[in-house]
Amino acid sequence: MTINNPLKNTRIEFHILQSFPVTCLNRDDVGAPKTAIVGGVQRARVSSQAWKRPVRMAMHDFGVTHGTRTKFICKLIMDACIARGATQEQAQACGDKIEGAFIKKKEEKKTKKVKEPVLENEVDEIETESGADKSDTLIFLSPNEVAIIADAFAEKGFVQNEVITQKEQKKQAKEVAGLISKVSEAIDAVDIALFGRMVAQAAELNVEAAASFSHAISTHKVSNEVEFFTALDDLATEPGSAHMGSLEFNSATYYRYVSLDLGQLCQTLAGQNLPDAVENFTKALFVAVPTARQTTQSGASPWEFAKVLVRKGQRLQVPFETAIKARDGGFIQPSIEAMSAYLAKQEKLHGSLFGKQAEYTYGLDDCFSIDDLIAALRQHAAGCEADA
Repeated sequence: MTINNPLKNTRIEFHILQSFPVTCLNRDDVGAPKTAIVGGVQRARVSSQAWKRPVRMAMHDFGVTHGTRTKFICKLIMDACIARGATQEQAQACGDKIEGAFIKKKEEKKTKKVKEPVLENEVDEIETESGADKSDTLIFLSPNEVAIIADAFAEKGFVQNEVITQKEQKKQAKEVAGLISKVSEAIDAVDIALFGRMVAQAAELNVEAAASFSHAISTHKVSNEVEFFTALDDLATEPGSAHMGSLEFNSATYYRYVSLDLGQLCQTLAGQNLPDAVENFTKALFVAVPTARQTTQSGASPWEFAKVLVRKGQRLQVPFETAIKARDGGFIQPSIEAMSAYLAKQEKLHGSLFGKQAEYTYGLDDCFSIDDLIAALRQHAAGCEADA
């Protein structure tokens, strides 16, 4: 299959401003909201990972074909083999064979529990455990890839050693990679195409991510604050608090930069359903919010404003190096003005290298909804087609 890829080096760039009240969207190792020093002052920060996963999970809700990222590969292969007629024992052996090709087992360690302070009805407890069923590697597989592997086992009567013949782990991983690459013409999981995949044991399975996320930073100076809280015992016979504690929080107007490389997405998906992929990614980007402390410090604020550019050339994000000062009742309006002015100036300075094909503004005109933006972006993705 040859791919007509006129979208090479074409990107959709999302410049998003989003304000949140009292929240802790992304915690550090001591449970405090993450921060960064930008332009010599402290800013609120949300890491790229904290927003990427909610976006990926939101895409599942929109019905896209998605992969599974797990260190328990055995179960994926087992279920697929059983669906093809394998016995439980055969399926287990096949699953173990594939898992063993990619996963290194950790040594037995004691269980550790890390508890954060209790806040009303919210308890965050992270249990870390490593043993015979725990490993140090995650692998991202698409439904098509799982099916290919299971079909290969089925063809050999589920005798795992006739499919994976090598003894060394790295050679086994390369066998699996060869098996997939011989049959699969494209990744069918949209999230693997968007967020990429790295497989240390078999570089042939690596997938370049089409989406690039910056860390979201506040456009202005932020200092974390501390909430003191108490919890009461419903059955207590004496007055007073049964538990006391404190948690940090902040509030901020965040600048988010996300770049979607249409050329890379077209290449990975072999031109299949590209407009749908762009639509579902944009929807997920619009609705997804980091999940930290949502039950007690809800952060359910939508986009306030966005500039969405379709461009060829070098990626370009706004640094907000100079912290915004509050005006007109808050930070959002001066942030809009600063971001718009920066982008307009860069367009002039870049000249022909700016490569702008289209520009869309969300948030000023209530007649231009997210549906209108998605419809426009779909048109830009329609030019990549797969030719037999």
